[in-house]
Amino acid sequence: MNFNIPATSKLRDKTFTFGVATASFQIEGSSAADGRCESIWDRFCATPGKVLHGDNGEPACDHYRRLEQDLDLIESLGVDAYRFSIAWPRIEPSPGVWNEAGFAFYERLVDGLIARGIKPFATLYHWDLPQYLEDQGGWINRETAYKFAVYADKVSARLGNRVASYATFNEPWCSAFLGYRFGIHAPGLKSDRLGFQAAHHLLLAHGLALPAMRANAPKAQHGIVLNMTPSYANSDSPEDQLAAEFADAENTHTYLQPLLQGRYPTLVFAQHPDWAPIQLAEDLAIMAAPIDFLGINYYTRGVIEKSDSGDYQTVPQADAKTDIGWSIYPAGLTDLLVDLNARYSNLPPVFITENGAADNTELVAGAVHDTMRTDYYNQHLNSVHQAIEAGVDIQGYFAWSLMDNFEWAYGYSQRFGIVHVDYQTQVRTIKTSGKSWQQFLADR
Repeated sequence: MNFNIPATSKLRDKTFTFGVATASFQIEGSSAADGRCESIWDRFCATPGKVLHGDNGEPACDHYRRLEQDLDLIESLGVDAYRFSIAWPRIEPSPGVWNEAGFAFYERLVDGLIARGIKPFATLYHWDLPQYLEDQGGWINRETAYKFAVYADKVSARLGNRVASYATFNEPWCSAFLGYRFGIHAPGLKSDRLGFQAAHHLLLAHGLALPAMRANAPKAQHGIVLNMTPSYANSDSPEDQLAAEFADAENTHTYLQPLLQGRYPTLVFAQHPDWAPIQLAEDLAIMAAPIDFLGINYYTRGVIEKSDSGDYQTVPQADAKTDIGWSIYPAGLTDLLVDLNARYSNLPPVFITENGAADNTELVAGAVHDTMRTDYYNQHLNSVHQAIEAGVDIQGYFAWSLMDNFEWAYGYSQRFGIVHVDYQTQVRTIKTSGKSWQQFLADR
Protein backbone atom coordinates (compact mmCIF):
# COMPACT_ATOMS: atom_id res chain seq x y z
CA MET A 1 0.00 0.00 0.00
CA ASN A 2 1.58 3.27 -1.15
CA PHE A 3 1.05 6.68 0.40
CA ASN A 4 -0.98 8.94 -1.91
CA ILE A 5 0.78 12.30 -1.59
CA PRO A 6 0.46 15.00 -4.29
CA ALA A 7 3.38 14.91 -6.72
CA THR A 8 4.17 18.58 -6.14
CA SER A 9 4.04 18.34 -2.33
CA LYS A 10 6.95 19.61 -0.24
CA LEU A 11 6.79 16.20 1.46
CA ARG A 12 8.37 14.75 -1.69
CA ASP A 13 11.28 17.18 -1.49
CA LYS A 14 14.56 15.78 -0.18
CA THR A 15 14.93 18.86 2.01
CA PHE A 16 11.96 17.71 4.11
CA THR A 17 13.11 15.50 6.99
CA PHE A 18 11.42 12.16 7.54
CA GLY A 19 12.24 10.00 10.51
CA VAL A 20 11.08 7.48 13.08
CA ALA A 21 10.98 7.99 16.83
CA THR A 22 11.40 6.09 20.10
CA ALA A 23 12.00 6.80 23.79
CA SER A 24 14.60 5.33 26.12
CA PHE A 25 12.41 3.71 28.77
CA GLN A 26 10.07 2.28 26.17
CA ILE A 27 12.71 0.32 24.25
CA GLU A 28 16.04 0.02 26.03
CA GLY A 29 15.54 -2.50 28.83
CA SER A 30 18.76 -3.31 30.75
CA SER A 31 17.45 -1.24 33.62
CA ALA A 32 20.26 -2.23 35.98
CA ALA A 33 23.07 -2.51 33.43
CA ASP A 34 26.30 -0.54 33.49
CA GLY A 35 25.45 1.64 36.44
CA ARG A 36 21.96 2.84 35.49
CA CYS A 37 19.93 3.86 38.56
CA GLU A 38 16.25 3.43 39.28
CA SER A 39 13.90 5.83 37.51
CA ILE A 40 10.44 6.99 38.54
CA TRP A 41 9.02 4.64 35.94
CA ASP A 42 10.86 1.65 37.40
CA ARG A 43 9.32 2.52 40.77
CA PHE A 44 5.87 3.17 39.26
CA CYS A 45 5.87 -0.14 37.39
CA ALA A 46 6.74 -1.95 40.62
CA THR A 47 3.71 -0.43 42.35
CA PRO A 48 0.74 -2.84 42.13
CA GLY A 49 -2.15 -1.65 39.98
CA LYS A 50 -0.33 1.17 38.22
CA VAL A 51 0.55 -0.52 34.93
CA LEU A 52 -1.67 -2.91 32.99
CA HIS A 53 -0.85 -6.57 33.67
CA GLY A 54 1.93 -5.50 36.00
CA ASP A 55 4.20 -4.91 33.00
CA ASN A 56 7.50 -3.06 33.35
CA GLY A 57 10.35 -1.73 31.24
CA GLU A 58 12.36 -4.93 31.36
CA PRO A 59 13.42 -6.04 28.81
CA ALA A 60 11.18 -3.90 26.58
CA CYS A 61 12.78 -4.21 23.12
CA ASP A 62 16.21 -5.04 24.56
CA HIS A 63 17.53 -2.12 22.51
CA TYR A 64 20.43 -1.47 24.89
CA ARG A 65 21.96 -4.81 23.94
CA ARG A 66 20.75 -4.86 20.33
CA LEU A 67 21.87 -1.39 19.30
CA GLU A 68 23.76 -2.35 16.13
CA GLN A 69 20.92 -4.54 14.89
CA ASP A 70 18.45 -1.73 15.46
CA LEU A 71 20.67 0.82 13.73
CA ASP A 72 20.72 -1.44 10.67
CA LEU A 73 16.94 -1.70 10.90
CA ILE A 74 16.56 2.08 10.95
CA GLU A 75 18.88 2.38 7.96
CA SER A 76 16.84 -0.19 6.03
CA LEU A 77 13.75 2.02 6.26
CA GLY A 78 15.45 4.80 4.28
CA VAL A 79 14.72 7.56 6.80
CA ASP A 80 16.62 10.83 7.03
CA ALA A 81 16.61 11.05 10.83
CA TYR A 82 16.07 9.09 14.02
CA ARG A 83 14.53 10.69 17.10
CA PHE A 84 15.51 9.04 20.39
CA SER A 85 15.70 10.04 24.03
CA ILE A 86 18.54 9.90 26.52
CA ALA A 87 17.96 8.23 29.87
CA TRP A 88 18.98 10.57 32.67
CA PRO A 89 19.38 7.55 35.02
CA ARG A 90 22.14 6.19 32.73
CA ILE A 91 23.99 9.50 32.69
CA GLU A 92 23.78 10.59 36.35
CA PRO A 93 23.04 7.48 38.43
CA SER A 94 23.65 9.34 41.68
CA PRO A 95 23.83 13.06 42.39
CA GLY A 96 26.84 14.62 40.71
CA VAL A 97 28.21 11.26 39.54
CA TRP A 98 28.57 11.03 35.75
CA ASN A 99 28.50 7.55 34.29
CA GLU A 100 30.98 6.88 31.51
CA ALA A 101 29.11 3.77 30.37
CA GLY A 102 25.94 5.81 29.91
CA PHE A 103 27.68 8.45 27.83
CA ALA A 104 29.40 5.73 25.80
CA PHE A 105 26.11 4.05 24.86
CA TYR A 106 24.64 7.23 23.42
CA GLU A 107 27.90 8.07 21.68
CA ARG A 108 27.75 4.68 19.95
CA LEU A 109 24.14 5.39 19.01
CA VAL A 110 24.91 8.85 17.60
CA ASP A 111 28.07 7.78 15.80
CA GLY A 112 26.28 4.72 14.39
CA LEU A 113 23.53 6.92 12.97
CA ILE A 114 26.00 9.34 11.41
CA ALA A 115 27.94 6.46 9.85
CA ARG A 116 24.70 5.34 8.20
CA GLY A 117 23.84 8.82 6.92
CA ILE A 118 21.03 9.35 9.44
CA LYS A 119 20.65 12.61 11.39
CA PRO A 120 20.43 12.16 15.18
CA PHE A 121 17.55 14.00 16.87
CA ALA A 122 18.03 13.73 20.65
CA THR A 123 15.46 14.37 23.38
CA LEU A 124 17.05 14.94 26.77
CA TYR A 125 14.03 14.02 28.86
CA HIS A 126 11.27 11.59 27.97
CA TRP A 127 9.81 11.05 31.43
CA ASP A 128 12.43 8.81 33.11
CA LEU A 129 13.49 11.01 36.03
CA PRO A 130 16.03 9.44 38.40
CA GLN A 131 14.14 8.20 41.45
CA TYR A 132 16.56 9.90 43.84
CA LEU A 133 15.39 13.25 42.44
CA GLU A 134 11.76 12.29 42.94
CA ASP A 135 12.63 11.40 46.53
CA GLN A 136 13.60 15.07 46.88
CA GLY A 137 10.31 16.31 45.40
CA GLY A 138 10.85 15.65 41.68
CA TRP A 139 9.38 18.31 39.45
CA ILE A 140 7.59 19.88 42.42
CA ASN A 141 11.01 20.89 43.70
CA ARG A 142 12.43 23.96 41.95
CA GLU A 143 15.93 22.56 42.40
CA THR A 144 15.17 19.82 39.87
CA ALA A 145 15.05 22.48 37.14
CA TYR A 146 18.60 23.55 37.94
CA LYS A 147 19.79 19.94 38.12
CA PHE A 148 18.28 19.31 34.70
CA ALA A 149 20.24 22.26 33.32
CA VAL A 150 23.47 20.72 34.61
CA TYR A 151 22.54 17.34 33.10
CA ALA A 152 21.70 19.01 29.75
CA ASP A 153 25.06 20.79 29.83
CA LYS A 154 26.93 17.52 30.39
CA VAL A 155 25.12 15.64 27.62
CA SER A 156 25.32 18.41 25.02
CA ALA A 157 29.01 18.95 25.82
CA ARG A 158 29.69 15.26 25.24
CA LEU A 159 27.63 14.83 22.06
CA GLY A 160 28.08 18.37 20.72
CA ASN A 161 27.40 19.07 17.08
CA ARG A 162 27.21 15.37 16.23
CA VAL A 163 23.53 15.67 17.20
CA ALA A 164 21.58 17.60 14.57
CA SER A 165 18.71 18.56 16.87
CA TYR A 166 18.25 18.69 20.65
CA ALA A 167 14.85 18.82 22.34
CA THR A 168 14.94 19.57 26.04
CA PHE A 169 11.65 17.84 26.88
CA ASN A 170 9.12 15.54 25.34
CA GLU A 171 5.53 16.37 26.28
CA PRO A 172 5.89 18.23 29.57
CA TRP A 173 2.07 18.12 29.73
CA CYS A 174 2.31 14.36 30.30
CA SER A 175 5.08 14.66 32.88
CA ALA A 176 3.25 17.37 34.82
CA PHE A 177 -0.43 16.58 34.41
CA LEU A 178 -0.46 12.79 34.02
CA GLY A 179 2.32 12.42 36.58
CA TYR A 180 1.50 14.99 39.27
CA ARG A 181 -2.08 16.08 38.59
CA PHE A 182 -4.05 13.01 37.53
CA GLY A 183 -1.88 10.19 38.90
CA ILE A 184 -1.99 8.16 35.68
CA HIS A 185 1.76 8.23 35.09
CA ALA A 186 4.81 8.22 37.32
CA PRO A 187 5.15 9.34 40.05
CA GLY A 188 1.36 9.00 40.42
CA LEU A 189 0.41 12.13 42.41
CA LYS A 190 -3.05 13.72 42.20
CA SER A 191 -3.22 17.47 42.75
CA ASP A 192 -4.20 20.34 40.44
CA ARG A 193 -1.83 22.69 42.24
CA LEU A 194 1.09 20.27 42.07
CA GLY A 195 0.40 19.56 38.40
CA PHE A 196 0.73 23.21 37.45
CA GLN A 197 3.74 23.66 39.71
CA ALA A 198 5.45 20.74 37.99
CA ALA A 199 4.59 22.26 34.60
CA HIS A 200 6.19 25.54 35.66
CA HIS A 201 9.41 23.87 36.76
CA LEU A 202 9.62 21.80 33.57
CA LEU A 203 9.33 24.93 31.43
CA LEU A 204 11.82 26.71 33.68
CA ALA A 205 14.25 23.81 33.28
CA HIS A 206 13.91 24.11 29.52
CA GLY A 207 14.85 27.79 29.60
CA LEU A 208 17.70 27.26 32.07
CA ALA A 209 19.23 24.53 29.91
CA LEU A 210 19.25 26.33 26.57
CA PRO A 211 22.28 28.66 26.98
CA ALA A 212 24.74 25.87 27.75
CA MET A 213 23.24 23.63 25.06
CA ARG A 214 23.71 26.35 22.46
CA ALA A 215 27.27 26.96 23.60
CA ASN A 216 28.12 23.26 23.49
CA ALA A 217 26.43 22.55 20.15
CA PRO A 218 26.21 25.82 18.18
CA LYS A 219 25.51 24.06 14.86
CA ALA A 220 22.59 22.02 16.21
CA GLN A 221 18.95 23.09 16.43
CA HIS A 222 17.54 23.51 19.93
CA GLY A 223 13.88 23.34 20.88
CA ILE A 224 11.17 21.46 22.75
CA VAL A 225 8.43 18.92 21.95
CA LEU A 226 4.81 19.51 23.04
CA ASN A 227 1.82 17.20 22.65
CA MET A 228 -1.33 18.89 21.41
CA THR A 229 -4.91 17.72 21.17
CA PRO A 230 -7.06 20.47 19.60
CA SER A 231 -10.42 21.10 21.25
CA TYR A 232 -13.61 21.46 19.22
CA ALA A 233 -16.79 22.81 20.78
CA ASN A 234 -19.66 20.32 20.73
CA SER A 235 -22.12 23.04 19.75
CA ASP A 236 -22.34 26.71 18.82
CA SER A 237 -23.53 27.64 22.31
CA PRO A 238 -21.38 30.27 24.07
CA GLU A 239 -20.96 27.87 26.98
CA ASP A 240 -19.50 25.09 24.85
CA GLN A 241 -17.36 27.54 22.88
CA LEU A 242 -15.88 28.90 26.10
CA ALA A 243 -15.36 25.38 27.46
CA ALA A 244 -13.36 24.44 24.34
CA GLU A 245 -11.33 27.64 24.62
CA PHE A 246 -10.61 26.84 28.26
CA ALA A 247 -9.52 23.29 27.38
CA ASP A 248 -7.06 24.57 24.77
CA ALA A 249 -5.74 27.22 27.16
CA GLU A 250 -5.25 24.64 29.91
CA ASN A 251 -3.66 21.89 27.85
CA THR A 252 -1.86 23.64 24.99
CA HIS A 253 -1.29 27.31 25.66
CA THR A 254 -0.27 26.87 29.32
CA TYR A 255 2.81 25.21 27.81
CA LEU A 256 3.29 27.11 24.55
CA GLN A 257 2.43 30.69 25.47
CA PRO A 258 5.17 31.07 28.12
CA LEU A 259 7.72 29.80 25.59
CA LEU A 260 6.71 32.13 22.76
CA GLN A 261 5.16 35.11 24.57
CA GLY A 262 6.62 34.98 28.07
CA ARG A 263 3.27 34.74 29.84
CA TYR A 264 0.62 32.26 30.85
CA PRO A 265 -2.86 32.38 29.32
CA THR A 266 -5.10 34.46 31.58
CA LEU A 267 -8.20 32.29 31.27
CA VAL A 268 -7.00 29.33 33.35
CA PHE A 269 -5.63 31.10 36.40
CA ALA A 270 -8.36 33.76 36.34
CA GLN A 271 -10.84 30.95 36.79
CA HIS A 272 -8.65 28.95 39.18
CA PRO A 273 -6.23 31.25 41.00
CA ASP A 274 -5.36 28.40 43.37
CA TRP A 275 -3.79 26.52 40.43
CA ALA A 276 -1.26 29.27 39.71
CA PRO A 277 2.31 28.09 40.32
CA ILE A 278 4.73 29.71 42.72
CA GLN A 279 7.27 31.53 40.59
CA LEU A 280 10.03 34.13 40.69
CA ALA A 281 9.89 37.37 38.73
CA GLU A 282 12.51 36.25 36.22
CA ASP A 283 11.04 32.81 35.45
CA LEU A 284 8.88 33.70 32.46
CA ALA A 285 11.72 35.56 30.76
CA ILE A 286 13.94 32.50 31.20
CA MET A 287 11.26 30.25 29.69
CA ALA A 288 10.87 32.54 26.69
CA ALA A 289 14.42 32.10 25.41
CA PRO A 290 14.29 31.76 21.60
CA ILE A 291 14.00 28.25 20.18
CA ASP A 292 15.00 27.02 16.74
CA PHE A 293 12.09 24.66 16.32
CA LEU A 294 8.89 23.47 17.93
CA GLY A 295 8.16 19.75 17.94
CA ILE A 296 4.47 18.88 17.89
CA ASN A 297 3.09 15.45 18.76
CA TYR A 298 -0.42 14.87 17.42
CA TYR A 299 -2.63 11.80 17.69
CA THR A 300 -6.27 12.82 18.04
CA ARG A 301 -8.80 15.56 18.82
CA GLY A 302 -11.15 16.35 21.70
CA VAL A 303 -14.79 17.44 21.37
CA ILE A 304 -15.67 19.59 24.35
CA GLU A 305 -18.79 20.82 26.11
CA LYS A 306 -19.56 22.70 29.28
CA SER A 307 -19.65 20.47 32.34
CA ASP A 308 -21.95 21.00 35.31
CA SER A 309 -19.30 19.62 37.66
CA GLY A 310 -16.19 21.25 36.24
CA ASP A 311 -14.81 23.49 33.52
CA TYR A 312 -15.49 21.12 30.63
CA GLN A 313 -15.96 17.52 29.65
CA THR A 314 -15.04 15.50 26.59
CA VAL A 315 -17.89 14.20 24.45
CA PRO A 316 -17.43 10.77 22.83
CA GLN A 317 -17.58 10.82 19.04
CA ALA A 318 -18.55 8.34 16.34
CA ASP A 319 -15.18 8.81 14.64
CA ALA A 320 -13.23 5.74 13.56
CA LYS A 321 -10.79 4.88 16.35
CA THR A 322 -7.39 3.33 16.76
CA ASP A 323 -7.02 0.23 18.93
CA ILE A 324 -6.20 2.36 21.97
CA GLY A 325 -9.58 4.10 21.52
CA TRP A 326 -8.40 7.46 20.16
CA SER A 327 -10.46 9.14 17.44
CA ILE A 328 -8.89 9.22 13.99
CA TYR A 329 -9.27 12.82 12.90
CA PRO A 330 -6.62 13.90 10.36
CA ALA A 331 -8.21 17.31 9.78
CA GLY A 332 -7.39 18.14 13.39
CA LEU A 333 -3.69 18.23 12.56
CA THR A 334 -4.21 20.75 9.77
CA ASP A 335 -6.53 22.85 11.93
CA LEU A 336 -4.05 22.82 14.80
CA LEU A 337 -1.08 23.87 12.70
CA VAL A 338 -2.95 26.62 10.88
CA ASP A 339 -4.35 27.97 14.17
CA LEU A 340 -0.94 28.07 15.83
CA ASN A 341 0.54 29.85 12.83
CA ALA A 342 -2.19 32.50 13.01
CA ARG A 343 -2.04 32.83 16.80
CA TYR A 344 1.73 33.13 17.26
CA SER A 345 3.56 35.54 14.99
CA ASN A 346 6.88 34.15 16.22
CA LEU A 347 6.03 30.47 15.73
CA PRO A 348 9.35 28.79 14.92
CA PRO A 349 9.77 26.12 12.24
CA VAL A 350 7.69 23.07 13.15
CA PHE A 351 8.54 19.38 13.16
CA ILE A 352 5.80 16.81 13.60
CA THR A 353 7.83 14.82 16.11
CA GLU A 354 5.24 12.11 16.77
CA ASN A 355 2.24 10.91 14.82
CA GLY A 356 0.96 7.37 14.65
CA ALA A 357 -1.66 4.84 15.61
CA ALA A 358 -2.11 1.88 17.91
CA ASP A 359 -2.94 -0.99 15.58
CA ASN A 360 -2.69 -4.37 17.28
CA THR A 361 -2.86 -6.47 14.13
CA GLU A 362 -1.10 -9.74 14.87
CA LEU A 363 1.85 -11.38 13.18
CA VAL A 364 0.55 -14.13 10.89
CA ALA A 365 2.79 -16.27 8.70
CA GLY A 366 5.68 -13.86 9.18
CA ALA A 367 3.76 -10.71 8.21
CA VAL A 368 1.73 -7.93 9.85
CA HIS A 369 -0.82 -6.35 7.49
CA ASP A 370 -1.60 -3.24 9.54
CA THR A 371 -3.74 -1.52 6.96
CA MET A 372 -5.46 0.77 9.48
CA ARG A 373 -2.10 2.24 10.57
CA THR A 374 -0.94 2.58 6.98
CA ASP A 375 -4.10 4.49 6.08
CA TYR A 376 -3.70 6.62 9.23
CA TYR A 377 -0.24 7.72 8.07
CA ASN A 378 -1.46 8.43 4.56
CA GLN A 379 -4.28 10.64 5.84
CA HIS A 380 -2.10 12.54 8.29
CA LEU A 381 0.70 13.11 5.79
CA ASN A 382 -1.88 14.72 3.55
CA SER A 383 -2.98 16.87 6.51
CA VAL A 384 0.62 18.04 6.91
CA HIS A 385 0.72 18.79 3.19
CA GLN A 386 -2.43 20.91 3.51
CA ALA A 387 -0.95 22.86 6.43
CA ILE A 388 2.19 23.59 4.42
CA GLU A 389 0.03 24.77 1.51
CA ALA A 390 -1.73 27.08 4.00
CA GLY A 391 1.59 28.72 4.87
CA VAL A 392 2.85 26.84 7.94
CA ASP A 393 6.63 26.30 8.03
CA ILE A 394 6.87 22.55 8.63
CA GLN A 395 10.28 20.99 8.11
CA GLY A 396 9.93 17.38 9.14
CA TYR A 397 7.77 14.47 10.23
CA PHE A 398 8.55 11.53 12.52
CA ALA A 399 6.47 8.39 12.62
CA TRP A 400 5.68 7.03 16.06
CA SER A 401 7.02 4.54 16.53
CA LEU A 402 9.96 2.74 15.01
CA MET A 403 8.90 -0.45 16.76
CA ASP A 404 6.37 -1.84 19.19
CA ASN A 405 7.36 -1.00 22.74
CA PHE A 406 6.34 -0.44 26.36
CA GLU A 407 3.33 1.87 26.16
CA TRP A 408 3.51 3.36 29.67
CA ALA A 409 0.43 2.64 31.80
CA TYR A 410 -0.89 0.36 29.01
CA GLY A 411 2.18 -1.88 29.34
CA TYR A 412 2.72 -4.02 26.26
CA SER A 413 -0.96 -4.17 25.33
CA GLN A 414 -0.78 -1.50 22.61
CA ARG A 415 1.43 -1.63 19.53
CA PHE A 416 2.42 1.62 17.82
CA GLY A 417 5.39 0.34 15.82
CA ILE A 418 5.90 0.16 12.07
CA VAL A 419 8.12 -2.77 13.05
CA HIS A 420 6.65 -5.70 14.99
CA VAL A 421 8.54 -6.92 18.05
CA ASP A 422 8.08 -10.44 19.37
CA TYR A 423 8.75 -9.76 23.04
CA GLN A 424 9.64 -13.41 23.70
CA THR A 425 12.25 -13.77 20.95
CA GLN A 426 12.99 -10.07 20.23
CA VAL A 427 12.63 -10.79 16.52
CA ARG A 428 11.83 -7.64 14.52
CA THR A 429 9.47 -7.81 11.51
CA ILE A 430 8.77 -4.82 9.29
CA LYS A 431 5.00 -4.38 9.00
CA THR A 432 3.00 -3.33 5.94
CA SER A 433 3.10 0.24 7.28
CA GLY A 434 6.90 0.08 7.52
CA LYS A 435 7.13 -1.24 3.96
CA SER A 436 4.91 1.64 2.83
CA TRP A 437 7.36 4.04 4.46
CA GLN A 438 10.26 2.30 2.71
CA GLN A 439 8.55 2.65 -0.65
CA PHE A 440 7.54 6.26 -0.16
CA LEU A 441 11.02 7.31 0.96
CA ALA A 442 12.70 5.37 -1.83
CA ASP A 443 10.47 7.06 -4.42
CA ARG A 444 11.15 10.65 -3.32
